Amino acid sequence: MPNMSRNRRRTKGAGGIRKRGKGWEIRYTVGGREYSESAHTNDRAMAEKLLQLKLGEIAAGREVAPSKATIHDLAQLVLKDYELRGLRNMKYVEWTYNAHTKPILGTLLASRFGPAQVRIYIESRRKEGAKNGTINRELSFLRRGFQLGYEEDPPLVRRIPAISKLEENNARQGFIEQAQYERLLSELPERLRALFVVGYHVGSRVGELRKLQWPQVDFEAGVIRLFASQTKGKVARTLPIYGAMEHWLRIQQAKPSTPAQWVFLGRLDRPVGAHLDGWREACERAGLPGLFFHDLRRSAVRNLTRAGVPRHVAMAITGHKTASVFARYDIVSEGDIVNVKKTMEEFMEAQRKPTKLERVK
Repeated sequence: MPNMSRNRRRTKGAGGIRKRGKGWEIRYTVGGREYSESAHTNDRAMAEKLLQLKLGEIAAGREVAPSKATIHDLAQLVLKDYELRGLRNMKYVEWTYNAHTKPILGTLLASRFGPAQVRIYIESRRKEGAKNGTINRELSFLRRGFQLGYEEDPPLVRRIPAISKLEENNARQGFIEQAQYERLLSELPERLRALFVVGYHVGSRVGELRKLQWPQVDFEAGVIRLFASQTKGKVARTLPIYGAMEHWLRIQQAKPSTPAQWVFLGRLDRPVGAHLDGWREACERAGLPGLFFHDLRRSAVRNLTRAGVPRHVAMAITGHKTASVFARYDIVSEGDIVNVKKTMEEFMEAQRKPTKLERVK
């Protein structure tokens, strides 16, 4: 007796499912032409549901033939979306895709992408030295590609695969103390010193400061005004000028400037380059190898917090949108722990009453 549970008979033209290796395959007809494709599951019920979805779309007159879209096709949708939205990190995202994702997955049919391909990609990137956070960003790019492909009309993909995030435990802890700040300042090339001082005091990203112009610096009001177009969050911010900032900004102001009036000049009268030539070597000479300019954000957050600046004001300066991310930048140092000893001893001494033995003495 034939196994009806494996190959259920259907009305002619209604399609069907059949076992294909360990998984299931669905079959259907569009315009008199028969198609078959993997259901990407070994669950019969899920294959049945996918077939019913296909048949419903056929009845509605939608284009449902198997897509020949590749991962590269989906990547182009993401990059086009970045371009339309004017996202500033498009070039970096495009470079990352071309350098790492495309060689591994670019020619793969999107319909064949699944858990096995995710595992292969993760293993391959780890062998190249990529950390979990980096891999997660790249997998998010793929996930966005499937989302956009699914929203196309007709859709380039029939499903959005589950792509789980890896656990991230590689958050940077870098920051510098006052003595390290002074040591690095003396080692930096002259063209980077004012930029470094401002970054250390207010915690702005280097991309927000590089193209700062003099009309945005108001010495009389004691502030720097960042335009929304300059900030990562697309929100205008006002930064206080305090401490050594005015001294170093005045030095910059005394230098010859281009018609564009850049505050932080690099080579050839252009804004200082994003790669900060000379930064890495200066950090090594100062005994701070591996320090990033972005680590100055943690230094600024620590200093603002310890100075008693209200959190909402400090967040408005640094541009952090959520308290949780701001708190992650508020790194506790060994010196902070040591200071607790003095603070708590003073507190306990103020609370303590003389014991009976001390009164006798």
